[in-house]
Amino acid sequence: MVKRSTAKVEARHARPALVPVEGAVERTVDLDRLIHERLRLGIVSALAVNDRLGFTDLKSLLNTTDGNLSVHARKLEDAGYVACHKGFEGRIPRTEFRITPKGRKALEAYLNHMEALIAATRTGE
Repeated sequence: MVKRSTAKVEARHARPALVPVEGAVERTVDLDRLIHERLRLGIVSALAVNDRLGFTDLKSLLNTTDGNLSVHARKLEDAGYVACHKGFEGRIPRTEFRITPKGRKALEAYLNHMEALIAATRTGE
């Protein structure tokens, strides 16, 4: 059994709260962890450019499984970033998703944050 010191484990999981930038301006590096996950970012991005998408279309677009899409869509729905509508087309069940105003605002903030981090990295600030 390999023992790890508590300090090493804590250091590995610790995230810096602030990054100093020239001119004493500080930018947080804590991204919206809910959107930052790859599949959830894919979901909100796809919905940001489409009025609404059906479950099957979204699953195909993101090349994922039913279960994986369901779990991540539910997290976004619970946060109020995505709305889900379930209904029927004839006798066939249909689930559609759309991004909410809160989700669009969160995505915009996430993208702005990433752009700022990219710019700071490129300029070395």
